[in-house]
Amino acid sequence: MSTATRTRPGGSGLDRYFAITERGSTLAREVRGGVVTFFTMAYIIVLNPIILTGAADVDGAVIGGGSDPGVAFVMVAAATALVAGLLSIAMGLVANFPLALAAGLGLNAFVAYTIAPQMTWADAMGLVVLEGLIILVLVLTGLRKAVFHAVPTQLKTAISVGIGLFIALIGLVDAGFVRRPAAGVVPVELGLGGSLQGWPVLVFCFGLLLTLVLFVRHVRGAILIGIVLTTLLAVAVESLADVGPTVDGKDVNPLGWNLNVPSWPDSVFDTPDFGLLGEFSLLGSVDQVGVVTVVLLVFTLLLADFFDTMGTMTAIGAEAGLNDTEGVPPRSQRILLVDSVAAAAGGAASVSSNTSYIESASGVAEGARTGLASVVTGLLFLLATVFTPLVSVIPNEAATPALVVVGFLMMSQVRSIDWDDLGIAVPAFLTIVLMPFTYSISAGIGAGFVSYALLAMVLGRARGVHPLLWVVALLFVAYFAIDPLRDLLT
Repeated sequence: MSTATRTRPGGSGLDRYFAITERGSTLAREVRGGVVTFFTMAYIIVLNPIILTGAADVDGAVIGGGSDPGVAFVMVAAATALVAGLLSIAMGLVANFPLALAAGLGLNAFVAYTIAPQMTWADAMGLVVLEGLIILVLVLTGLRKAVFHAVPTQLKTAISVGIGLFIALIGLVDAGFVRRPAAGVVPVELGLGGSLQGWPVLVFCFGLLLTLVLFVRHVRGAILIGIVLTTLLAVAVESLADVGPTVDGKDVNPLGWNLNVPSWPDSVFDTPDFGLLGEFSLLGSVDQVGVVTVVLLVFTLLLADFFDTMGTMTAIGAEAGLNDTEGVPPRSQRILLVDSVAAAAGGAASVSSNTSYIESASGVAEGARTGLASVVTGLLFLLATVFTPLVSVIPNEAATPALVVVGFLMMSQVRSIDWDDLGIAVPAFLTIVLMPFTYSISAGIGAGFVSYALLAMVLGRARGVHPLLWVVALLFVAYFAIDPLRDLLT
């Protein structure tokens, strides 16, 4: 049984379908949670086009086959919102889980800056589709779920805690509160030059403190209220101070807004251009780079996608109190099925692999417990295809305080790890710290799996390790050594 509060199902069809009352939630909480999740994810509508239009393929063309990044930007934005909307709705209806999906960060950069320069954009997206189809086969055969069940419960908890620290760091970095120094030996620092400077960071601090105050006072909709009020403050600040973006063409303003400039747009809606849909070549990459390189590239995509979702759904389920005693969310097979379809769908729409978003935890923090929240998030993404100018009003500095608050909530699970048992404590520690330190969920999971298997062997516990976990640990060894392997084989 889940750890969530169970009550008798409600009478309405909507209540029964989504088990809203049964999971201890209400219609208002689900809607509010879905809205909050959308606001914390909406940045992807702008960020994904920035990444995908920032690189050229082997022919020197931007995505879509043209030479105008501006035109490509609009097309990628529309397709990004469309696919995120459809897949988030699918997650809600099929899996009834409060988890939204969109183009995966990290995966899109890998496609743009590593894969595309070696082949055409259509070939690159074909590899993403191929990777998604392979994951789909792994789900349908039960292998993906079997691997999930093979992971010890405390290691799953460590994954949730590590993701909490990771998204808190994402929030701090995206807001400019934490930055990479221009010079010096330290990798990060407070603000700019060791101090907080600029109006955007001040807006973030206001949003974070406001959200924390509302949260500790148990105000309903604390995160949503925080995002809305902070956005209004940001719009007022921009109109008075004319801060501008961090990067404007060739000009760089380190005190500017990190992504969206919170100024009211000239128009509220725009006609979406879905011209990128279906622009992929499934096996064209083989002729471009050869079979060995294709296999290594697909393997890299596959492993990152495979375990990112495992960690994300575990963390969301734990935060919502939906996981069973083994740390497994309800309908996990359906969750993995939708996620695998999402990987292929993202490639087919030329927006890179779509995957589950840990930002969904912000909606869970607002009370979301069912797939209805994901449906609400998906509908808002679909609306965003025509209301993209309005969505772009919300700056990172107004949305990211939610990630810091959610990071705190997920960190609280660390108490359930047995820190006296070094065989689990050390892998848990590596899992937790390497996610934020490497900026990668997969890297943290991989380090945890490899060290767990190694220490089990050293401590004479090898028989207690599930056979699949040994296989996965070896695959992660290959994953970490992917570049030397590529050089050796090619």
